Amino acid sequence: MSGHATQKTNGLSSHTLSIAPMMDWTDRHCRFFMRLLAPHVRLYTEMIPAAALTRGDASRLLAFDPAEHPLALQLGGAEPAELAAAARLGAAAGYDEINLNVGCPSDRVRSGRFGACLMAVPDRVAACVSAMRDAVELPVTVKCRTGIDEQDSYPFLRAFIETVAQAGCGVFIVHARKAILNGLSPKENREVPPLDYQCVYRLKSELPQLTIVVNGGITSPGEVESHLRRVDGVMLGREAYRNPYLLCELEVSVLRGASPPARRQVLLDLLPYVQARLGAGARLHHLTRHLLGLYAGQPGARRWRQFISARAREPGAGCEVLEASLALVEKGVR
Repeated sequence: MSGHATQKTNGLSSHTLSIAPMMDWTDRHCRFFMRLLAPHVRLYTEMIPAAALTRGDASRLLAFDPAEHPLALQLGGAEPAELAAAARLGAAAGYDEINLNVGCPSDRVRSGRFGACLMAVPDRVAACVSAMRDAVELPVTVKCRTGIDEQDSYPFLRAFIETVAQAGCGVFIVHARKAILNGLSPKENREVPPLDYQCVYRLKSELPQLTIVVNGGITSPGEVESHLRRVDGVMLGREAYRNPYLLCELEVSVLRGASPPARRQVLLDLLPYVQARLGAGARLHHLTRHLLGLYAGQPGARRWRQFISARAREPGAGCEVLEASLALVEKGVR
C-alpha cells in the first residue's frame, strides 16, 4: 500500500537526515533528547524482534513520546506473517514508518535467521516487505549492507535491491560496508570492513527512482553535505550519539532549521520530560546516560560528565542533579 516515492518538502526528502537504530542506545529517552537538538531529523527505534511484539508486551516496547515524530520502527524478523502482525502493531501505536533490519551481523540476530544474513535470500526479504505493505498504509523501508561475506560484488547488491524494490520497497538505507558473518563481532563489523560509498552512489545513479540513503562512518557536516550531492539522504550513527550537538549544526546547515539552542537551554528544555519519566518509575541514570556527549569538545566537558555520571546513580536522584550541573555550565562549560 505504501508507494515508492519519498515525500519532499522545500526540496528535502523526508529521509534527508536520520539517526540510525542503535541497540542499547536509541531508546525512547535518547530519541527525545535528540529531538530537542534537531526538530526535523528522522529518528529510528532500536531493532525490535517481530516476535517480541507479537508474543510479548507490545505496548511497553512500542511506547514513545509524541514529540519524537517523525519516528520509524525498526523490526527484525524473517517470517512474513509475523512481520506483518508486528507492523500492524507499530502502525496502531502511531509510528511513521516500518523499517526491516537486513544489516545487523550479531550472533543473536543471525541465529534467528534475520538481519544481514537475509541478504543471501532476497526473495524472502521481498516476501517480508510485501506482507508488511499489505498489512499497513505506512512506508515500508529496508536497511541493509553492501553485501555479506564473499557475496560482496556490486551486481549482488543491485540484484538484491531490485528484487526487494519489486515487492514495493522504495527506500533503502545502505550501510556502506559489507557484513562478515563469521569471525567478526558487531563492533568489528562497524569498523573492519572497508567503507565503499561509491557503491552506494552507483545504486542511486543506476536506480534513480529509488530513495537511497547512505550510512556508515560519517562524522562531520562537510561529509554529510558531500554525500547529499550523490544520494537522497544520510543516516548518522555513533557520531550523533558521542557528539549529539552535531545534530544542532546539521539542523541548521542541512535541514534549514532555526538557530540552534545553547547546550544549557537543551538541558533546561529536557527537565519537564525527565520529571515526567521519573514520575512514571524511570531511574535518572537511565535517562542521563544519553546526555554525556552534550558538551563534547567543550572546556570543562569531562568535569560536567563526571558530575552527571556520579550523581545520577545516587538513590532518589532527580531533576536537581541536572539543575546543579548547570552551575558547572556557568563556571566555564559552554
